[in-house]
Amino acid sequence: MAELIQVSKTEEGTRLLRWFLRRYPAMPQREFYKLCRGGQIRVNSSRARGQEILRAGDVVRVPPTLSSYANVPAKKTESGSHFSLSDLELLRKCIIHSDEDIVVFNKPAGLAVQGGTGIRKSIDKMAAALFPYDKISLVHRLDRETSGILVVAKNQRAAQILSNQFQTKAAYKEYLALLNGDVRPQQGIIDNYMVKGQVFEDASRLNDGTGQRPQRAITEYKVLSQAGHLSWVSFSPKTGRTHQLRIHSALCLHAPIVGDVLYGTDKKLDGALRSMLETNNLFLLAYKLTFRHPASGKTLTMKAPIPDFMQPVIKFLEFKLP
Repeated sequence: MAELIQVSKTEEGTRLLRWFLRRYPAMPQREFYKLCRGGQIRVNSSRARGQEILRAGDVVRVPPTLSSYANVPAKKTESGSHFSLSDLELLRKCIIHSDEDIVVFNKPAGLAVQGGTGIRKSIDKMAAALFPYDKISLVHRLDRETSGILVVAKNQRAAQILSNQFQTKAAYKEYLALLNGDVRPQQGIIDNYMVKGQVFEDASRLNDGTGQRPQRAITEYKVLSQAGHLSWVSFSPKTGRTHQLRIHSALCLHAPIVGDVLYGTDKKLDGALRSMLETNNLFLLAYKLTFRHPASGKTLTMKAPIPDFMQPVIKFLEFKLP
């Protein structure tokens, strides 16, 4: 018996052929078009040609002959990425703003922003699937382990304008982090140079034998609250170096970010706190992002909620948002 499937919001804007190939990746296209010509595939009870653009709520008739292709693993893309419709639905739920020019995500910890070798799921590839008729472009980055606000451009003009804002520091970024240590002084600016995960005060004296160019790294910070060995800190990075906040916390403030297995150290914590902190997540949140909309020029400020894994700790310590 034929199956009737309703198109979800995640699948809206997808052409019928692509919709079928996602669900039945091993299905030959020639068979798909043969079924269309025979009236076996229909959209809202009407015969389909294969290139129809689907809308949320449309009902697609799937003939029973395609059931044998349903459980065949999907082919990987040329970048090695691999994600399902349920993955796209989860990412769609992370959208906090979307219009013709931009989409803003509350990125979950553990999800890569950009695809690459060995990365199966990434926001750039998944966003392109969510918005198949837009030109998705990344304009800034977050570490895979970092959660919070990420803005993505939907067209080339928006990408150019937003990229310029991040390059000229016209976009303001604020992070919140839980640090494992007593930060002193409680407010200041870290200004030094980074090379290969190390910091140096004077770039002119740097000679690591590799010829790698030192990069200046500037971070403004302020301690919002403290409890025992833990510090609740606001960061405003003025440069965007790889792992900048993680390195500055561990090597300059001598208080690594909780959950940082790369730069962290073993510092004693209370038993009650230890059980809540052992989540294998990095306690670093891209909390607030202020930028000008690429089309209207209006200043927008986007804020991310405290992620679920951080909430019990923040509540227990009675820390507040800035």
